[in-house]
Amino acid sequence: MRESISRTLVRAFGLSLVLGLLLVASSVHAAGLMTPVGGDSAPLSIRSHHVDVTIEGGYAITEIEQVFHNPHSTDLEAYYSFPVPEQGTVAEFTLWIDGQPVTGEVLEKQRAREVYQQEKAAGRDAGLTEKDAYRSFDVYVSPLRARQDTRVRLVYIQPAFVDSGVGRYVYPLEEGGVDEHKLAFWSANEVVEEAFSFTLTLRSGYPVDALRLPQHAEAALQQLSDNEWQVTMNNYPGMVAPAASDSAPAESANAASGASAATATAAAAFRLDRDIVVYWRHRQGLPGGVELAAYKPEGKERGTFMMTLTPGGDLPPITTGSDWVFVLDVSGSMSAKLATLADGVVQALQRMRPQDRFRIVLFNNSAWELTRGYVPASEDKVREYARKVAGLASSGGTNLYGGLSLAMDSLDADRPTGIVLVTDGVANVGVTAQKDFLKLLERYDVRLFTAIMGNSANRPLLGVLTDASNGFAVSVSNSDDVVGHILQASAKLTRHAMNEVEIDIDGVKVADLRPQRIGSVYHGEQIVLLGHYWGGGMADVSLKAKVGGRPVSYQTRFAFPAEGGQNPELERLWAYAAIRELQREAANFGDDSDIRQAVVDLGVEYGLVTDHTSMVVLREEVFEQYGIERRNANRRELERLAKAQRAQQAPPATRVDSQQPMFGNAPQAAPGGSGSGALGPWWLLLLLPVLAALPRLRRLV
Repeated sequence: MRESISRTLVRAFGLSLVLGLLLVASSVHAAGLMTPVGGDSAPLSIRSHHVDVTIEGGYAITEIEQVFHNPHSTDLEAYYSFPVPEQGTVAEFTLWIDGQPVTGEVLEKQRAREVYQQEKAAGRDAGLTEKDAYRSFDVYVSPLRARQDTRVRLVYIQPAFVDSGVGRYVYPLEEGGVDEHKLAFWSANEVVEEAFSFTLTLRSGYPVDALRLPQHAEAALQQLSDNEWQVTMNNYPGMVAPAASDSAPAESANAASGASAATATAAAAFRLDRDIVVYWRHRQGLPGGVELAAYKPEGKERGTFMMTLTPGGDLPPITTGSDWVFVLDVSGSMSAKLATLADGVVQALQRMRPQDRFRIVLFNNSAWELTRGYVPASEDKVREYARKVAGLASSGGTNLYGGLSLAMDSLDADRPTGIVLVTDGVANVGVTAQKDFLKLLERYDVRLFTAIMGNSANRPLLGVLTDASNGFAVSVSNSDDVVGHILQASAKLTRHAMNEVEIDIDGVKVADLRPQRIGSVYHGEQIVLLGHYWGGGMADVSLKAKVGGRPVSYQTRFAFPAEGGQNPELERLWAYAAIRELQREAANFGDDSDIRQAVVDLGVEYGLVTDHTSMVVLREEVFEQYGIERRNANRRELERLAKAQRAQQAPPATRVDSQQPMFGNAPQAAPGGSGSGALGPWWLLLLLPVLAALPRLRRLV
């Protein structure tokens, strides 16, 4: 039964994905300096905000430098909050003290706060960065001297995935507005009063054809080589980017296929209230393959590696249909999104076939069914329920468990069913424990597909649920390109998935592999494996899976380096992957002291801000007084040196299976689900209403 569903449900989600991706609406909550609501004094201000992003080697390093200003006659404390990037963790927090940068160190969370509070009470310079679960990173600095500026730097690191030949980076600025207590107490000053800049450098082992920023036409794009691009954006008056070249395609003001740019728009101030989303597209027709990045310091027995497998375009197409159930969040935080929610339902239902059926389940404080059972996808029923969805109102909390439980009630065992969850919130009413959600999914043979709206949605929980059901989740920003998301998804939605994927490595000792379980891999997705290895030399690598119920296998052979490598950041990436699996285990089975201590140990050793560790900045002599080792400062110096060395070289080719291709000669998945990248007629029909809706959606946002 499971395999039958894997063959047929994806098409149902293909239709209904329109719903999730059309939920594009304005956000009123943003990153910024937090001040108490109703305060009668002038808030602290952000003088400058500079962002420098480097994407290379399969991961992104984001560096943010800000200058805060205290306009008051007394010293004050600054509190700055910004959304947690997807799979991102803070690796550096630096505070300028007496004109010199001082990098923070990671301690157990409670200990870090105690040290910060002690230094704050003593009037000495100190800073603290904490993680508020999946919602935000919170930065505290004390004191901001009266009528003076204070400079800080934050650095975070995250994987950079490529899906269906298209990469995506999001600089998160929109706060999702799901923490009601925080919103009731704090308001954010998100205005950068003087200087803002954003620079992104993309260095790829594969040629890159184009970049695109769907919501920032003012960005300047420059192609430095086939494998290297740069994006720049600023609000400096008088600064004008180079004019666009004739080779830029007409599809977007800043979607370039050669060295080109849009004229930057001068502005007096910049608001930190809109995500910056950057897409890049690899050259089409590239083969699927295996990439390896490794780091093994001289004299060390153990190294760290990241292996990226990109299956080719040989997964067979899906031709059957299914039932589908929409599970729609109509809680209070969705109020600004209900108009586009209704449009999404109409578009999805109109694409169904006459033999398909649908249900619509709604939830806020409780859950109820709008359709009262399965409804045939006839024209009159589509019109009827489109009107009903258009009349919905939002209110209350988020009883996510109630919505999913009702959706799984009355499933027809003789018909494949896809459950499509669209939510921007968190489970805060009724059953909320992750283990209870997993028990619910275990009772039904069904796949869950999720459109995760906004930066503050409970991505850890929603990701666990989709993984447990062998579905997949799509994160959607308000600044995303709707059509671009559909192009990416099409490769998955029209072809079979690889199920029960296993990877074996022989000939080289490896251990501590993350993820420990791969599960299903959809067409166009990459498999990213992090781990440790000992020694070096030739290794035999095999991938085994089931496709359409039949076993398949792939093999290759390549060398692990005995030492060297220019990517020390891989150690942090492995550590954070291990921490995420520990946190997932704690959410599933309970947060015991052993798991908590393991997270603390990894966070301290590798300098990572987690749910149980924080980063504190003190005066240099005070670090010594507290007996705090300067581990992270040393690690960051090593990483900065390695990054500078990499910048002096051309982006390296990291593919290692050229001599023995793992996936034959089939091209890697490209947008549209074929090596050529062309869209099939069915997807062209799907895109027409979306394209027609875009002008109105832009007015809504």
